[in-house]
Amino acid sequence: MWFVALLVAFLLAGFCPPVHASSVIGGETLYTVEKDDTLERIAAKLGVPVKRIVDTNGLDPKKRLSRGQVLKVYDRKITPDPIDEGIVINIPERRLYYFKDKRLAETFPVALGLSRKTNGFDWRTPTGKFVITAKQKDPTWNVPPSIQREMELKGEEVIVSMPPGPDNPLGKHALITSIPGIMIHETNKPASISRYASHGCIRLHPMHMARLFPEIKRNTPGEIVYQPVKLAITPDRRIYLEVNSDAYGRVKDLRAEVLRRIQESGYNDKVDWTKVERIVKERTGIAEDVTL
Repeated sequence: MWFVALLVAFLLAGFCPPVHASSVIGGETLYTVEKDDTLERIAAKLGVPVKRIVDTNGLDPKKRLSRGQVLKVYDRKITPDPIDEGIVINIPERRLYYFKDKRLAETFPVALGLSRKTNGFDWRTPTGKFVITAKQKDPTWNVPPSIQREMELKGEEVIVSMPPGPDNPLGKHALITSIPGIMIHETNKPASISRYASHGCIRLHPMHMARLFPEIKRNTPGEIVYQPVKLAITPDRRIYLEVNSDAYGRVKDLRAEVLRRIQESGYNDKVDWTKVERIVKERTGIAEDVTL
């Protein structure tokens, strides 16, 4: 088996990094359908794929939902490598985590930069550390030259700036980061949440930004990371594995990355490798118990 061969190679290399302290969150919850809800709107609010909601509840995606209808939603996650204070955005799972006082305070689905080049432009969201340099209510969108150029190539009207209002893609709130051209902002296109749909910025659903914006202060630290594979050991020694798709193609071998994370935990002899193989193949982004 490929895992056995890779494990031998890692052991011979003496690979033994320190254990990190990620934790398991979420699970099965209930959602009550609200007025004007659609599967797409619910998926955007919860950060769960439409197909997962449909399959979990045995729904006909062509039928309208009823107000008051109760849906089961399953979405167990593992936090990325945590920080004491600030924001962590994990690109492969399109999710933002906000840590406060050394604990996870909030987590929200986000939209991120397109996964492929379009018209010669690379809109992928960059990784790296940052700080929040400014907070803006009802921001004016000063259109970057690169986006103006894209508008021109598409034959669209070239917009230099856009005042606050319903057509402004920044919505009502924006957090400016120290990474040039990258903001964390509300969106007027909530259906884009949980997708690779932006020009590099991090978009939040309006209801989520309303909760996050008051919490964030100037100089709040943060980091954009790329962790398609996450592992956590619970206090009762259960081992959870989460594998997301490598949308930006930055990990040469997801299987090797899975083995690295398991090997660094020191629990490689307590893992059900058959489950691990399935999770690597499916890449659902759901954390599963792989304890032997």
